[in-house]
Amino acid sequence: MDNHSLRETAAVGLSLLDLTDLDASCTPEAIDRLCARAQTPFGNVAAICIQPRFVPRARLELGPSHAIRIATVVNFPDGEGEAADVVSEAREAIADGADEIDLVIPYRRLLSGDFAALEEVVQAVRQACPAPVVLKTVLETGTLKETALIERATLAAIDAGADFIKTSTGRAPVGVTLEAADIVLRAIRQRGGRVGFKPSGGIRTVADADLYLSLAGTILAPDWAMPSTFRFGASGLLDAFVAMLSGPFSSSRMTG
Repeated sequence: MDNHSLRETAAVGLSLLDLTDLDASCTPEAIDRLCARAQTPFGNVAAICIQPRFVPRARLELGPSHAIRIATVVNFPDGEGEAADVVSEAREAIADGADEIDLVIPYRRLLSGDFAALEEVVQAVRQACPAPVVLKTVLETGTLKETALIERATLAAIDAGADFIKTSTGRAPVGVTLEAADIVLRAIRQRGGRVGFKPSGGIRTVADADLYLSLAGTILAPDWAMPSTFRFGASGLLDAFVAMLSGPFSSSRMTG
């Protein structure tokens, strides 16, 4: 790709980014810095994605406008919580000011065929997330691995009420891959392209981001990716986007 194409990808990608800090060592001061980084000379990211305990802090920092949305995680990272506890977690986060809930499904149970657990928790949290709160379901595709299992999990999550399918928590040894993204996007197409896609876990360069945007454009539509249908889940990708948009560019800077 030439510099012009990469700059276009960076501009679009920045607007689709969920700027993320889910580190256990995160501090209130780090959240303040994250909120500041989310507002760049080239525009704002779509959202920040943080731990539930920091949602009130972020809402105070970002103000009431919701120009930058606040996403938080529940049932994170192992997906093993009881549905009632996860619902309470989601409700508290929404009361604190969260706009979006990234729900980790009980992905390990799917390995033994227990899809009822997925349906139960997604449906329960869906009921706790009234519009306009967005519900993203995290599949952990690197653990599910098999094509049929990823496809079935995607379809089950959509049918249970998910607004987005997110690939990964970022904690598993394998995050998103193009192969997994292909499976998820084709399943989304089966359901009419009516839910969004959030590749996460390991996307670090502008060129990588372009591969996922191009894949979504090929499987769904060239203009399908927008903040309501596509997000990148990443912590370091913002720096790559800003570097590309800042110019001039060396070959090393193009890769972030």
